[in-house]
Amino acid sequence: MTGFLFELSFWLAAPVWLLMIFAPAWGPTARIAGSPMTVVPVLLVYLALAVPAFPELWTAVRSPDLGTFRELTARADGAGAIWSQVIAWDLLIGQWMYQEARRLRIPALLMGPLLAFTILLSPFGLLVFLGLRTARTRRSTRDGPATATSRKAT
Repeated sequence: MTGFLFELSFWLAAPVWLLMIFAPAWGPTARIAGSPMTVVPVLLVYLALAVPAFPELWTAVRSPDLGTFRELTARADGAGAIWSQVIAWDLLIGQWMYQEARRLRIPALLMGPLLAFTILLSPFGLLVFLGLRTARTRRSTRDGPATATSRKAT
């Protein structure tokens, strides 16, 4: 059962990722990606895995050290719980990236591969996106007043 729940956590998040990557301009994608409720099914899987491992989970978070964390993740339900938590948070990060990219008008052809990268290695994907977001925001701020002035002049 634990192996099934481990895999299920990814498959529950996958449809949202697929929409953001392959159908970013489709109307329902923005509504779905704008909802934090997309992670609820994954968090229910987390609860199913975390409750049996709760004493070990509580020990690992109450007094974190590498040894207790290693003991937690040595248990199938402990590792599964951590995995489903990661899947849920990665999905929230991906949804935020998708929304920010749309707000900043970052092209979908750039964001699709970046979101796919984020599924696999979210800390790296988020760092790349934060750099892209900063560059885009600076460029918009720099070009904003000049563009507005040139439009008024025409």
